[in-house]
Amino acid sequence: MQKKIGLIIVGDEILSGRRQDKHLSHVVGMLNKRDLALDWCRIIGDDMEQQVAMYKDTMAGEHIVFSTGGIGATPDDLSREAAARASGFELEFHPEGIKIVEERFGDAINDNRRRLVEFPRASRLIPNPVNRIPGFSIYDHHFVPGFPEMAWPMMEWVLDNHYANLQTNKKTELAITVFTNEGLLIPLMKTINENYKDVSVFSLPTMAKDRNKPQLQMGVKGIGPQVTESMQYMQDALKDMEIEWEEM
Repeated sequence: MQKKIGLIIVGDEILSGRRQDKHLSHVVGMLNKRDLALDWCRIIGDDMEQQVAMYKDTMAGEHIVFSTGGIGATPDDLSREAAARASGFELEFHPEGIKIVEERFGDAINDNRRRLVEFPRASRLIPNPVNRIPGFSIYDHHFVPGFPEMAWPMMEWVLDNHYANLQTNKKTELAITVFTNEGLLIPLMKTINENYKDVSVFSLPTMAKDRNKPQLQMGVKGIGPQVTESMQYMQDALKDMEIEWEEM
């Protein structure tokens, strides 16, 4: 089973509205260009306990996670310590990272700048093409700055250098228009989810021209032959239920 891909957006400024998030839509497009898809997204503030709990949860599962923001040197940048606590590794100065920041800042190096490369032990560096200050990876979690101009090329580097093999497993989505109430289809959707483990079923109610004739989009998405198999099962079941449907 392919790992799910998640995005974590960190920052009180997003929750308060002081800044508008730009990551979600861009990451969706970035993944789609590589025949991948975003499975979930979470936005969280600058709260240590919440971040630790979230990273523990996602590290325990089969997830590839990109986390943006919270890896600077100010007191409200908590993601490095939260990742360390969640992973069980102590924070330490990354040897290669120290060389990078010392070359970057020269005589202007100080403790705050060294702290930029204080990562959980066993972390791997993510190169930053903008200002050279790296992000880091621990397990399948990848931590990058909140600045889009830095974060996006760093995430692309991770995808192309660590997950190129996933890009050959194209996710397929098939859908039809069904003319009935969504509630009548719930048992069918549950059956498909139970019988076809490599796909997920979705439904999306739509506004019909004829208000007396409800309609929705119903489909399946996933990887491999089960996508077409489950769609055929869906169509056959709808025929047996005498529910009208048509190709989209």
